[in-house]
Amino acid sequence: MKTLIHRQDLVEPELSYEIIGACFDVFNEFGSGHPEKVYQKALEIAFEERKLKFEKQKYSPLIFKTIKVGSFFYDFVVENKIVVEIKVDKKFKINDYKQLKTYLVDSKLPLGILVRFAEDGVTFCRILPPNS
Repeated sequence: MKTLIHRQDLVEPELSYEIIGACFDVFNEFGSGHPEKVYQKALEIAFEERKLKFEKQKYSPLIFKTIKVGSFFYDFVVENKIVVEIKVDKKFKINDYKQLKTYLVDSKLPLGILVRFAEDGVTFCRILPPNS
């Protein structure tokens, strides 16, 4: 059953709710202490169960004047609307926020969700692109 969230001030509230719900499903099954890759694989299954369309490890090259100068790999892009980045550290670091903001600028998507799986549970942060 889809949850309807009636808030005009939030970007993609229903989809965010589904993504965070999937993260809690994974944490409730595994708890903490696993490598990031384990949570990524489990989230793939949780997203599929919720019938969410997603791309995992989405490749994004950085092009300058037709020459590739670097690249990014986003953990997930869900419904072509939200970048999801997973962390397993004790707390979010400033570089985690910067990384996701860079991904949002690069992808031109309207929202990013930073998710942390740790001993104290699932923590998440919704991040908007700069200047939005």
